Amino acid sequence: MGNFIILSLFLTCFISWSSRDFSCQAQLISSCLNSDKEALLTFKNGLEDPNNRLLSWKGSSCCEWSGIKCDNNSRAVTAIDLGRYGLSGNISESLVELKLLTYLDLSLNSFGDISIPEFFGSLRNLRYLNLSEAGFGSIVSPQLGNLSNLEYLDLSASFSSSLAVASLEWLSGLHSLKHLALDGVDMSMIGSKWLQDLDKLSQLNELRISNCGLTGSISSLSLVNFTSLAFIDFSFNSFYSKFPNWILNASSIKYIDMSYADLYGRIPLGFANLPNLQYLNLAQNYNLSASSSAMFRGRWPSIHSIYLSNNKLHGKLPSDIGNMTSLVEFDLSVNNIGGGIPSSVGKLCNLRLLDLSSNNLTERLPEYLLGAENCLLGSPLPNLRYMPLSNNKVTGNLPAWLGQLRNLVELHLSYNSFQGPIPSSLGNLKNLTVLGLAGNKINGTVPETIGQLSALSVLDLSSNEISGSITEAHFRFMTEVKILRLSDNSLTLSLDSKWVPSFRVVNLDVGSCQLGTGFPTWLKSQNKLMFLDLSNNNISGSIPSWFWDISANLLLLNISLNHLQGQLPNPLPVSAFADIDLSSNLFHGPIPLPTVEIELLHLSNNKFTGPIPPNIGKIMPNLIILSVSNNDITGEIPTSIGNMPFLQILDLSMNGLSKTIPSSISNMSYLKVLDLSDNNLSGSIPSSIGQLKLLQSLHLSNNKLSGHIPPTIQNLTSLETLDLSHNALSGVIPSWLRQGLMDLRILNLRSNLFDGDIPDSISELSSLQVLDLAENKLSGSIPSSLGNLAGMAQSLIINEYLFYGSYRGVYYQESLTLNIKNSVQKYTKTLSLVTSVDLSGNRLSGGFPNEITKLSGLLVLNLSRNCISGHIPDHISRMRRLSSLDLSSNRLSGPIPPSISSLTFLAAFNVSNNNLYGRIPELGQLQTFDQSAFEGNPQLCGLPLTVKCPEEESNNNGAGEKGSEEDAGNDEDVNKKSRAAVDALC
Repeated sequence: MGNFIILSLFLTCFISWSSRDFSCQAQLISSCLNSDKEALLTFKNGLEDPNNRLLSWKGSSCCEWSGIKCDNNSRAVTAIDLGRYGLSGNISESLVELKLLTYLDLSLNSFGDISIPEFFGSLRNLRYLNLSEAGFGSIVSPQLGNLSNLEYLDLSASFSSSLAVASLEWLSGLHSLKHLALDGVDMSMIGSKWLQDLDKLSQLNELRISNCGLTGSISSLSLVNFTSLAFIDFSFNSFYSKFPNWILNASSIKYIDMSYADLYGRIPLGFANLPNLQYLNLAQNYNLSASSSAMFRGRWPSIHSIYLSNNKLHGKLPSDIGNMTSLVEFDLSVNNIGGGIPSSVGKLCNLRLLDLSSNNLTERLPEYLLGAENCLLGSPLPNLRYMPLSNNKVTGNLPAWLGQLRNLVELHLSYNSFQGPIPSSLGNLKNLTVLGLAGNKINGTVPETIGQLSALSVLDLSSNEISGSITEAHFRFMTEVKILRLSDNSLTLSLDSKWVPSFRVVNLDVGSCQLGTGFPTWLKSQNKLMFLDLSNNNISGSIPSWFWDISANLLLLNISLNHLQGQLPNPLPVSAFADIDLSSNLFHGPIPLPTVEIELLHLSNNKFTGPIPPNIGKIMPNLIILSVSNNDITGEIPTSIGNMPFLQILDLSMNGLSKTIPSSISNMSYLKVLDLSDNNLSGSIPSSIGQLKLLQSLHLSNNKLSGHIPPTIQNLTSLETLDLSHNALSGVIPSWLRQGLMDLRILNLRSNLFDGDIPDSISELSSLQVLDLAENKLSGSIPSSLGNLAGMAQSLIINEYLFYGSYRGVYYQESLTLNIKNSVQKYTKTLSLVTSVDLSGNRLSGGFPNEITKLSGLLVLNLSRNCISGHIPDHISRMRRLSSLDLSSNRLSGPIPPSISSLTFLAAFNVSNNNLYGRIPELGQLQTFDQSAFEGNPQLCGLPLTVKCPEEESNNNGAGEKGSEEDAGNDEDVNKKSRAAVDALC
């Protein structure tokens, strides 16, 4: 029937040819087979076309319909291209009627997770099939394997797609396939032979199987048919495999992407010999290793891009990299490459990206670059746009050639060891948008030429040794600055009070600069501010009212460590989810709260008064850090505080809070720090506190708490600090401490009413570094098992700052007050190095346990004011790190062992008010202490005491070590005054 219509049209047009009627010719050319037209209309009827992209699908001229192409001779439909048409619905089987269809593209549509129709496998003439990101789901039909003429197959799926394949065996029928893309298709079910199935596709030129959930080895192929392979993408899978060396046999390869693929082992060295290789991406595998000096030797004749970040490359960069003259992008960031940057890098005239950040580069930047004469206009690296070298150890001055990189857009040199001044030539970089020099040792002044950088949007000079003044001239042409960080230098901002910046900064950090005593008025024009740090600037006076007009968008406000005063607006006008740090000022009045949810509120070290607002937990349920320590807050802790489930740090210490600790505090399931110390809290410790499973630091000291330690404390398995000192807690020290508190480093129960014995189980706290049980009513002997405290058995030489709850650079720094060296000392930054045992002021009896001398890492030992008898063990010399030893006011007898002279770190020593006798050893540290350290021992003699030793002293010493009967006689001679103080305790 279709042929008859075409014949009729032909005859009609032939008859009218003499009258030059060309309309028939056009009609003939645009017409199509009627069967094809009907098939297309049936196909259209099953589709949903919300964008009316198929409006042209009407009339007989289907070859002119949108997305349709026909064969010029037969007028049969050969191509359907409906990509990005926004179609959905169902796909009719009528497409099978299109006998000459070779091209079908339904990509980027929304077919609602329907299956890929099985009848597609009957479209035998298809050469091109693109169903990528079209919303198909379910299992791919193996019927697609019938398309023996197919050259291009793209089934790539979006992230949310459910499209999957159960096997790749059906690919064996696609003998002509050159392009295969299965990106995002779930291939986790296909087993271990998938690579062998792909290897059968001998004509394959491009293979994309990124993000398919593939696992298992890909290095096992010994022989491969991938001789035509030019493009391979295995990225974003989890192979856990050695690198596939067979890839080097694909001599035609141009593009290799195996990033984020969990590959490990050595990277082969043959890439430099692949003549066509243009793109190599092995980034983010983390465990691939290679010697950079060996890997980059050779010419790499066609290489364009190399991405090897986040691996284990090591060694130095060879000068051979100057031979990679086609190189445009070179990213070796986050590796362990050492040495320096070879001067031959100047030969890379096409280089746009040089990223060596986060390595171990230690040498200076080269003073000059080789090969610049071969580049455009003789300039070094004329096409370089991005140069991240931050987070290394590069030393020396900033070289002058940096100012010649005329097309440079971003220069990242932060966190190295650069010295010397900022070159004034940097002002020549007219295209520069980012200049990062933070965290170095750069000194001198900031050159005014910086003000010529009119395109600059980020200027970070923070944490250096820069001095001098910053004036308006430094910002003369800067109109685009969005991030300005000058903090932690010795800079003075000498800006006129009437100056109006030409920029509108978003992030301003001028902490620890010298802004002057007044609040900076030039901020008045900065109505785009979102992050503001004015901390530690000696600003005084009150905050001007206009400031609160521009604060509504602030996500960070840090004005801590100043001398600001006055009463703050209540509510605080800040942005939702902001971080507010107003600590260490002179603000007074009630605690100010915002009307929106914020995440950090730091008000410590001010003069705020009144109660904690009872609705604080309802206003700020998403708060993560709340610190109101060292103010004049009174009243009780509101129960609504339990409505802050995400709180990590709660510090209400050093106030006048009273009444009991609310049980609702247990609702803070993310809490890591709870510090309620130095208040007037009473009652018992709530048992519900044991529900805080993430708690690391608990401070309840210096209150009026009573009762027993609740057994639920043993549930705090993450606890490292437990400080309950200076309360009225009673009962025995629980033996269950060892059961859950194995990470405990600090246990302070000082100045309570605990009685009974010291439990042996304390020795099982293997991480314990500080044990303070002083000023209680403990009795019995000192457990010899304390010698098993592993955390004190060796010297601590690495200072691990005890920071808890770190959030956006804000944290709680652990601190502890200890009685050391005859004084009360507070430890913060060096606390992790402190090891101390203080059992003083109890009723402990028995001998000095020899086992304690095994604690060779102990710094402080205080056993004073007890009833300990016997001799000081000679093995005390094993405690070689001791800096403070107090054994005063006990019943110790015998001589001071000479071995104690070997304790070279001893800075505080006291054995007064005992029964010791004999000559004080004349060597070592003992001669540096005054006589008060030895008083109350009438039978001691020698310096620094005024008592001289009798001639028979040596006989007494010899007898003393053996504990002869003469010891008892000497003990009876102790004067009554010194014994009375001890006997009162014992």
